[in-house]
Order: sequence, then structure tokens, then C-alpha cells
Amino acid sequence: MQRGAEERSGHGGQADDSRVHPADLAEEAEGDHPEGGRDADGGERRSGRFDGAEGCQEHEQRDDDDPAADAEEGAEEACGKADARVHRPGAERPRHGRILLPMTAELLAPLREAPERGAILLDVDGTLAPIVARPEDAAVPERTRRELERLAERYGLVACLSGRAGADAERVVGVEGIRYVGNHGLELLDGAEALASRIAAFRDAVGRTVEDKGLSLAYHFREAQDEAEARAALEPVATQAEKEGLVARWGRKVLEIRPSVEADKGTAVRTLIREAGVTRALYAGDDTTDLDAFAGLVAAGIEHFVRVAVVSDEGPRELFESADLCVEGPEELAELLASL
Repeated sequence: MQRGAEERSGHGGQADDSRVHPADLAEEAEGDHPEGGRDADGGERRSGRFDGAEGCQEHEQRDDDDPAADAEEGAEEACGKADARVHRPGAERPRHGRILLPMTAELLAPLREAPERGAILLDVDGTLAPIVARPEDAAVPERTRRELERLAERYGLVACLSGRAGADAERVVGVEGIRYVGNHGLELLDGAEALASRIAAFRDAVGRTVEDKGLSLAYHFREAQDEAEARAALEPVATQAEKEGLVARWGRKVLEIRPSVEADKGTAVRTLIREAGVTRALYAGDDTTDLDAFAGLVAAGIEHFVRVAVVSDEGPRELFESADLCVEGPEELAELLASL
């Protein structure tokens, strides 16, 4: 069973075969954002609970006269049920209310205890901003923006890594003081102009309606009446891209076309961590390209990392299986950010 910060840091943050289930956002240190914690010499760390934690579905009934006592009782019951709180590869994606877990606090403790040494790295669409039918209509909720502003002042690095162009990601998030990297990390490459020309030539040859992000293309079919038919119609586009030496990648109701280069969210994560000089990091994402970012955390060689999957019915199972912690949608991710 994964025991969080102390055991993970002993082997470079590598996770074992267990994962924390969605969404164990219940343990929080006392006070808003305490400086106390468990030191390397084993000193005591103060702990408490997230506000509004509801517990497992099987323990939804509460004693209205003493909600705090009931929350603690729920935590004890949850901790006694491994299957209710630990992901095991091959298990079905969970669908239940919040669980109260000390394990979550242990995972996040190294970040909270030394924020100046930590990085908070986040995908945008489906992670910070709820998915909408039209990408141009996406927006990050005001509550989440306030948390990002606070985190930007507290942590060594806060960055958004998006499939959008960086400038568009900044428009959607709307928070100053954080780093924006677009096109799944392609914007950090030298020679981006030549890559953009090749992508433009492919776009013109295909001649379909597309979201042009400069260094990549996104063919959306979220609004299609028949999504299976719409995807089938895009299969020739994917095949043609691969014949021309480009990369075709399917995401959440989208086909993305990008150059075949050694750059993705994983290389971007490693670059950002190296440039900032941080040794601890959290990454949260919801889609296939975020698996690259998870791999980037592992390859970065830092002392502690946390991989957060934002779970949805459309998201890849591999993301859930690779995560250390899962949350149910952008709203629950905002709760997690509020605890950091």
C-alpha cells in the first residue's frame, strides 16, 4: 500500500502498484496554510480535514449534532477499507463520494512544507476549466483563479501546460504571474517557425474546419450528432498525417496533428523543473497527453512528486491507473489546490 510522502521520497517519488482513489480530499493541516509539518527527523506534522468533506457513499449518513465527530468516524471507517481508497491496476474506475484519507495529506505534505522548493504544474481544459462544446468558450472559474493567484505567490513555480497556444491558454486561465506553455510543450522548442510552416501546409491540404494552434492542429468532433461517424471521417486525416511524417493523436473528442519531434508535455515538465530549480512537484491533467507529463515527473529525478488525474468518462484509463491521486473534475481539483 502506498503510504505517501515519506516512503515515496525514499525512492525518488516512484509509486508502487497502489493508487489513491478519487477523491480523497479530506485531510488538511490545521489553519489555512500551515508552515508546520513532519520534518526529515520525524517531527510531528499538524493535520486536520478539508472543509466540506462528505465521506464515502456507504457512510453518507451523519449525526447532525456533531458533524466533526462524524467526519472523523468516517475517516476511520474509510481507512479500514483498502478497496474503498486504494486504486489497484485493473480495477473499475470508481464512482463515489469523497473519502477521508490521511494518505492524501501525506502525499501533499512535502509540497506544503517547503513551497519555495515546489512546482504546481497544471493542464488547462478539463483540469482547470470545465470542458465545453466550443473551445473558445472555455473559462477557469473565479474560485480556481483565486487559488492560482495565491499559489503563484507561495510556490517556486506555477505553470499551465496546455494543448492550446500559450497565449490562448493565458486568456482562458486569466491569471498573471504564472508560466504558460502551449502546444503540449512545442513552444519551448528552437526552430518552432519551421515546424509551424509544415503544419500550415498540412492544414491547407486537408481543407477541413480545424482549430489552428500554430504548431499543431485540433479537429474537434464534440458537437457532432454522430460522434462515431465523425471520428470515422477523421481517420483518413490521421492516416495522411502519419504518411507525411506527422503525429496523429486522439484525445477527448478531438484528433490532434503535431510535428514528429522529441517534445511533449513530459519534456516541458522537465525543462520547467530544471529552469526553476525546484525539487518537488505536482502535475494535474485529464487526457492522453498528460501521461507524457506524468512520465516527465518520473524522469525529472526530483525528490518528491504527485501525479493527479482529473477523472472523467471520456478520459483515458491509463491516466487513472498511472496517477497517485485522482479527483472528480475541475471543481474537486480546485479543492485540492486550496489545500496546498
